[in-house]
Amino acid sequence: MAHHWTLKQLRLVALAAASGSYAKAAQDMGLSPPAVTAQMKALEEDLGVPVFERADGRLRPTAAGKELLAAQQRIANALVEAERAIAALKSPEAGSVVVGVVSTAKYFAPMALAAFRKRRPEIELKLMIGNREDIIGGLVSLDLDLAVMGRPPPDLEAQTQVIGDHPHVIIAPPAHRLIGCRLDPADLAKEPFLVREPGSGTRILMERVFGEAGVPQPPIAMEIGSNETIKQAVMAGLGLSFISAHTVAAEVADGRLEVLDVAGLPAVRQWLVVRARDKRLLPAGLALQDFLAREGGSFLPKMPAGEGGRCFLPPPSPASSGGSAGPKRRR
Repeated sequence: MAHHWTLKQLRLVALAAASGSYAKAAQDMGLSPPAVTAQMKALEEDLGVPVFERADGRLRPTAAGKELLAAQQRIANALVEAERAIAALKSPEAGSVVVGVVSTAKYFAPMALAAFRKRRPEIELKLMIGNREDIIGGLVSLDLDLAVMGRPPPDLEAQTQVIGDHPHVIIAPPAHRLIGCRLDPADLAKEPFLVREPGSGTRILMERVFGEAGVPQPPIAMEIGSNETIKQAVMAGLGLSFISAHTVAAEVADGRLEVLDVAGLPAVRQWLVVRARDKRLLPAGLALQDFLAREGGSFLPKMPAGEGGRCFLPPPSPASSGGSAGPKRRR
């Protein structure tokens, strides 16, 4: 059966869903309320099912309405892509790139993007910084051309290129009793930890490190959605934290934080430049992708005595005599 839905009808569905009102959708489209009502009635007759239902005086999309909303979003994305592609045809050397950056990467990604802009000033960059969930959502919706992040989830069909190493360490305030000790993860099983929100890449990796060591997850003293706040809380003595070494390079260098000597750490993952497989990259996006893959690693923060993305490890100490259990103090 042929359907004759129009872009105008799909736009009305989106506006009505956003506002909860046909009258507001009519106002936004510059149409009269009766005209909108007639359009929606014709759409529902064509579909054979209702698009909206009323709840608490507001329009709420039905299951069919949600399908139309998803279709409308895909069409809107396709039209934006077409507009950008046509602009690129008219001016191949110019263009724009929408880049998503996970919050942990904000300690190096802006510097890399600034260097790219100096080299290619005709290319406009639009930057979005968010948590892992935000950035994955932007890749799935195709709102982002590229993302700088750790490894995306397996169910996201993505193409990735390596930027550089991404080490993770456990930090403590300078006066902490465990500084200078050689530790196993089991030695930290009762220490209070300051952690990122569930679902963050750092939190997932921390849970994996303790799980693979076969020891209980340490008690959570506080759940904090910002690396900056975590660093301040550790300095204040509220607990330890498992964190990206790149977020604490400056504080470790000037002595405001210390890296604990824990067996198996740093846990080194990789920074990647990621794009959804279905995302069509225009020349500007391809240029940025190539730049980040080739040169992005040079912008990674340096830990004291470290090179590239790999971080400083506390120096090894000779085995402690006496064979006593628990943390061993360096000689």
